[in-house]
Amino acid sequence: MRAIRRFTVRTLLPSALADLDELARNLRWSWHAPTRDLFASIDADRWVSGGGDPVALLGSLGPDRLDVLAADEEFVARVRAARADLDRYLLDPRWYQAAGADLPRSIAYFSPEFGITSVLPQYSGGLGILAGDHLKSASDLGVPVVGVGLLYGSGYFRQSLNRDGWQVETYPVIDPDGLPLTLLREEDGRPVEISVGLPQGRTLHAHLWTAAVGRVPLLLLDSDVPENDDAARRVTDRLYGGGGEQRLQQELLLGVGGVRALRAWSRLTGAPAPEVYHTNEGHAGFQGVERIGELVRGAGLPFGAALEAVRAATVFTTHTPVPAGIDRFPRDLVAAYLGEGGAVPGVPVADVLDLGAERYHGGDPTLFNMAVMGLRLGGRANGVSVLHGHVSRDMFAALWPGFDRSEVPIGSVTNGVHAPTWVDRRLQGLAETRLDPAELESGAGWLRADAVGDAELWELRRTLRAQLVADARTRLRASCRLRGATPAELGWVDDALSPDVLTIGFARRVPTYKRLTLMLRDPERLRRLLLHPQRPVQLVIAGKSHPADDQGKSLIQQLVRFADAHDVRHRIVFLPNYDIAMAQTLLPGCDVWLNNPLRPLEASGTSGMKSALNGGLNLSILDGWWDEWFDGENGWAIPTADGVDDPDRRDDLEAAALYDLVENAVAPRFYDRDERGLPVTWLGMVRHTLATLGPKVQATRMVAEYVRSLYAPAALASRALTGAPDDADRHVDRHRPAVELAAWKARVREQWGRVHVDHVESGGVGDSPQVGDSLRVRAYVSLGDLRPDDVAVQVLHGRVDEEDDLTTFAAADLGLVEEYEAGRCAFGGDLTLAASGPFGYTVRVVPRHPALVSVADLGLVVNAG
Repeated sequence: MRAIRRFTVRTLLPSALADLDELARNLRWSWHAPTRDLFASIDADRWVSGGGDPVALLGSLGPDRLDVLAADEEFVARVRAARADLDRYLLDPRWYQAAGADLPRSIAYFSPEFGITSVLPQYSGGLGILAGDHLKSASDLGVPVVGVGLLYGSGYFRQSLNRDGWQVETYPVIDPDGLPLTLLREEDGRPVEISVGLPQGRTLHAHLWTAAVGRVPLLLLDSDVPENDDAARRVTDRLYGGGGEQRLQQELLLGVGGVRALRAWSRLTGAPAPEVYHTNEGHAGFQGVERIGELVRGAGLPFGAALEAVRAATVFTTHTPVPAGIDRFPRDLVAAYLGEGGAVPGVPVADVLDLGAERYHGGDPTLFNMAVMGLRLGGRANGVSVLHGHVSRDMFAALWPGFDRSEVPIGSVTNGVHAPTWVDRRLQGLAETRLDPAELESGAGWLRADAVGDAELWELRRTLRAQLVADARTRLRASCRLRGATPAELGWVDDALSPDVLTIGFARRVPTYKRLTLMLRDPERLRRLLLHPQRPVQLVIAGKSHPADDQGKSLIQQLVRFADAHDVRHRIVFLPNYDIAMAQTLLPGCDVWLNNPLRPLEASGTSGMKSALNGGLNLSILDGWWDEWFDGENGWAIPTADGVDDPDRRDDLEAAALYDLVENAVAPRFYDRDERGLPVTWLGMVRHTLATLGPKVQATRMVAEYVRSLYAPAALASRALTGAPDDADRHVDRHRPAVELAAWKARVREQWGRVHVDHVESGGVGDSPQVGDSLRVRAYVSLGDLRPDDVAVQVLHGRVDEEDDLTTFAAADLGLVEEYEAGRCAFGGDLTLAASGPFGYTVRVVPRHPALVSVADLGLVVNAG
């Protein structure tokens, strides 16, 4: 019989154990092994069967067991010591508190998904895991971040396979009362209610749940509340579920509702309002529109001035290298949601639509582009690896016509991973006991053979491999049972995989560009690799396809059908329902981590970083982070067939290269043993990986880089336009710099059609110029009604190719020499020829203002010629 309603009854702890509730509800336990050990000691079987969930564990304990624990003085002392340790972690100064005086007091971090722990299933893949690692690392560093997201009633989905190997999705209902979450309430006890206007007089209401991610609060908006009609209650039912209009509603709630949630959080807790707003992908782009609305409604600013104030404080990170990964909505649909009585009152709809308009060559004027809005609202923007920065500048170059792609204002901060979450505790414990703090930080201690010997390191790697094999067999048996196999048919599972065989892992989402089935291009060659009599290979594979992506599901089915074959099923397995819990065993247990996307479609790809932190070697296409950090000793680079247009031919060539590497390089090195039975050359690569990649791939490095290169400059720019954070005055005078900047930009745009380069003269060098000679350049320009100090007249100079195109260049400002009538001016300067070879130059005019972040800020340029 099915219940008509479900809810979770929370345990009432004895006063002596009250600290357990705080320890369970602060998600620091998910990366703090001593706290997990404390909970596991209560009841080891319940801890394991409950998936390592402290809230579920406490909820399963009866009054008698709680009384026994409360009377155990030793256990109570351990609880109090753990709480004291947590308090020190939460309150003591950390890196950020000593990093500088002008840093932002608070940073809002928006993401549609957060992967903190498998206990809180609010993530689908890399974006969510990255967001979770960002919050955890911010907490470890003491960075005052506040996360903002949505609470999905069914999370993403739970994956299983049917008898034919086809992916099946189920959506278990998640009860927030059974999660490590707290409902934010008003002082009178009522739940905080966040409201967003919808078309036709409807209103979307949401309650606000909070998760404590160490020192970082995470605010999650939940639309499944009684105040909503049935359609509105379903807005947050599934992550990336539903159609286009539901996705738009989710993104309005995330952006507009998220800003309102931050205001409620500050009002009720006294937390400072964020000075910087960081949006991940375009999903949360409407947060900028709501902040514009606040300034329009509350401070009486015109739209343009409010936009400047908001842009200065906004950081936008793009995570996709493909246009198909960007949310685009019908322009008319967005207009309907922003119209009278809609989501953001007081903001001109036409101005908002212009923010997301694809008004560039190749754009679709009927669509509203969330990434384009994110870039126009973001004063600072970045990709998530050096290569992805290049790809992003190419992809969005149309927004800045006339500029070289190297000048498109999108930088890069390479992703990182949260080591305490992903490094196996055995390896972490070994490092902490054998290496001193300086060696741990630099990684150099791993190169010291007397710290951790080869035999000990190899035995540890075998232990991690054996741990994976045991976990994989358990998961494989459960999957086979769900697919209809009887226990009598599953004896073979006891021999599936081996702790002594070279283990290659592949686990990630399954869009087509990640090429799950590249390894199947030549099934017989793969079979020979798996069954090699002296150097066998085994593959552990996992990953989910989006529920609407039948092509991705077909790839999974192809892989599963191959793995079902009786002759290879002990050497290749597909494990359904890839999540954080599986990854924490899979990643440390693999000797090699495989990644073979279509280059350059992998923005970053962090799973290989997690493998490297555990001593795994990467076998990857040179894409994402691997393109910048592969050094020839930390793994292998799969050659790519760049320039081959036929996709099948390209896959064939790259699959053959993959097979060749495994057969002729990877496997021989793994099985090459000395007289002690140790693969010393392989272990040398493991040590090198731990020493050199270990410090680079840390998310603490990533977060510190965000602080220094993006958050701190954004806070300073915001203060320059809107005053210091302690200034509570909301009237227009506080925002006068923003008003003046908007007026200046409007004047420049109005006059820009009259700006042109009339004539360029040069001299000072003979027919055979030499290094060290000085080139004199004078440019005559017309500025219309603009003043000379409104512009920079620049000479771009550098090496040229056969077509006289500048291949590399530097820009130098020319100084004002003379002013003439009708807005004509002469600018000039000297250049020293610093390098030999073919040299060229040109002249351009760009707007100049101290508040501009880059030369391309306005997207305006006049080039000579």
